[in-house]
Amino acid sequence: MSVLVTGGAGYIGSHMVLRLLDAGEKVTVLDNLVTGFQWAVDDRADFVEGEIGDVEFVTALIQERNIKSILHFAGSIVVPESVENPLKYYANNTANTRNLIEAAVNGGVKHFIFSSTAAVYGMTGSEPVSETTTLNPMSPYGRSKLMSEMMLEDVAAAHDITYGVLRYFNVAGADPQGRTGQSTPLATHLIKVACQTALGQRDKMKIFGTDYETADGTCVRDYIHVTDLAEAHALLLDYLRDGGESTTMNCGYGRGYSVREVVDTVKSVTGVDFVAEESARRPGDPAAIVASAERVRTILGWKPKHEDLRGIVERAHAWEKYLLTRNDRPEIG
Repeated sequence: MSVLVTGGAGYIGSHMVLRLLDAGEKVTVLDNLVTGFQWAVDDRADFVEGEIGDVEFVTALIQERNIKSILHFAGSIVVPESVENPLKYYANNTANTRNLIEAAVNGGVKHFIFSSTAAVYGMTGSEPVSETTTLNPMSPYGRSKLMSEMMLEDVAAAHDITYGVLRYFNVAGADPQGRTGQSTPLATHLIKVACQTALGQRDKMKIFGTDYETADGTCVRDYIHVTDLAEAHALLLDYLRDGGESTTMNCGYGRGYSVREVVDTVKSVTGVDFVAEESARRPGDPAAIVASAERVRTILGWKPKHEDLRGIVERAHAWEKYLLTRNDRPEIG
């Protein structure tokens, strides 16, 4: 019996694979390598290159490997891009997820864990948002994820399958043992971009929006270390296997940092006073979004170990330095 991890060659997925393997699980990774890297998949896992939207192919894979649990990370994640190219996001995030769920039902999968996002809440105030907060996604990215959540709920009501949804806030950092990290050169994650700028891979970075109703005028986000996030998934999988009911949970620390605070932390960690140019707001960006994560802590007993922003930046910076030696690639930006 194997656990299937879709998007397991990507950023969060590769950390999840490590967490499962370290616990003795048998893991199959399914990834099309459009944004992922096969070298990021630990050798202990079985890697399969393919499309999650191919129902016949995935059904056969599930049956062949006797897969009873799926952790679904594959998809597109850039909010501004989703505004510019919504059909890509409805194809990758909604239509493909629909097909993956069909394959899961066909193959007799019992547990399905879905990688969702805080973007389903849309424009919120400065107070932490709970799972009962009104859902009002402001971008095709957020809507594409919410549609998938709704499909899972409907399918679980009609079939013998339970699901868990984790709504992430801003994922950052890298594996503390240096085994994997955010490896996409043009990724838009703030901490990654700032670290790349500090390392001279970008001549400058941009701060998008300085006129928000926040303490310093820049967006505020809840940054969660990717290793803590993987741990939450593992606990959720155990919960479902032990008979837990289908559930939806936020996954964040409940503490927000502004863009300026993050940039200043990266400058402090790296010792580099790089250029952070002020720019206009991006479409679809809320002023502040911070998690109320009592449910994941209470129900799953989740106890994050990497809540310090400086520590998150240190790991992210170390991974970026490693990539400079691993990959011979041109400058970015």
